[in-house]
Amino acid sequence: MTDLVERLVPDELWVLFRRVVPPTEVRRPQGGGRSRAGDREVLTAVVFVATSGCTWRQLLPVFGPAWQTVCRRFARWSADRVWARLHRVVLDELGARGELDWPRCAIDSDSVRAAKGGFLTGPNPTDRGKLGSKIHLVTDRNGLPLSLGISGADMHDSQGLEPLIRGIPPVRSRRGPRRRRPAKLHADEGYDYDHLWRWLRGRGIRHRIARRGIESSQRLGRHRRVVERTVSWPAGCRQLHGRYLAFVGIAATLICYRRSAVPLTA
Repeated sequence: MTDLVERLVPDELWVLFRRVVPPTEVRRPQGGGRSRAGDREVLTAVVFVATSGCTWRQLLPVFGPAWQTVCRRFARWSADRVWARLHRVVLDELGARGELDWPRCAIDSDSVRAAKGGFLTGPNPTDRGKLGSKIHLVTDRNGLPLSLGISGADMHDSQGLEPLIRGIPPVRSRRGPRRRRPAKLHADEGYDYDHLWRWLRGRGIRHRIARRGIESSQRLGRHRRVVERTVSWPAGCRQLHGRYLAFVGIAATLICYRRSAVPLTA
């Protein structure tokens, strides 16, 4: 069990998680009752569910806490926005080390099926109208997620640009003030609208958006490949479908953490 915990939730990630999780009053069991399951063991089980796609009920006893305990605590942490805060803390650590590359950021989206329906789902026009959700993502030049969002699959890509850019948190820099705007944004023709061009220019963000009917998105080259590669990871997380939208924040955190060349510090 120790090896499993250290592999899924390394010490550095656990230290950062403790900074954002709300304190919990631990009550000693009376009359021989069971002690409260440790947060690190529960977090390990949550990460396993997120990355493996298994259901809560399929959690093996090796994780320690019962699946009902893991599910309840995941719901409580999600309501407390723990995952969004953890993503921001990891971004701060990367920004302070100068590992976020702001000059050329990229935006994209990907759709996932949501056969069971749920909040933020809609008919997917590219999948014969089947219910689905759409993951929207802005990454830095290296593919590290700066801002994520999720919507029904019927939401047009262009509608996600402004909320995503506004959703980039103020991130620490190695030198100078915090930063929250890319210098340049790359996007495909799904974002080619005059009002978006004007909106970006008004915020001092240069853009390279493929023109509809004039040029192919393939001309955006390596910048498009970076964001497409990154968005495919959370899209492949089966638990994102339907109800468990909080897994988007977990996916973003793990991408940032695992892409870091040097272990994060407290």
